[in-house]
Amino acid sequence: MTHEAVMKIKAIMFVQYKKVKERDKLKVVVSNHTELPIYMQIKDQIKEQILNGTLKENETLPSIRQLAKDIGISVITTTRAYSELEQEGFIATTPGKGSIILPRDNAMVREQYLKRIEEAFLLAMENARYAGIDKEELVVILKTLLEV
Repeated sequence: MTHEAVMKIKAIMFVQYKKVKERDKLKVVVSNHTELPIYMQIKDQIKEQILNGTLKENETLPSIRQLAKDIGISVITTTRAYSELEQEGFIATTPGKGSIILPRDNAMVREQYLKRIEEAFLLAMENARYAGIDKEELVVILKTLLEV
């Protein structure tokens, strides 16, 4: 076998290995035992993995067809999840090339973080109200946590 043939085989094996590793990074589990539609389960899990840094910017997601096959669902369902992730600014899809993770510092992702923070503050304020904690004490708690 020629050196060139060996190099081609190694290149093919590396590409196959790389594709398997890329797919291994994305973890999506869907359940029929929840009221949340499957496309939303997929979208929410991918979004969470992007926000927590498991999926990094410029990484390629599995193709729509591959993800559908991997988790045993319709291509239409996967397409809807990817489409919503793109609308929300988490991924960019190029026909024929696939979908990549966009940088976490883009405005849409920042908006998602702000939304989470607001929800957490609303929950904290509700809990404070139930516990009889006034605004001043709540501000002291927040300032203390900011110093940590």
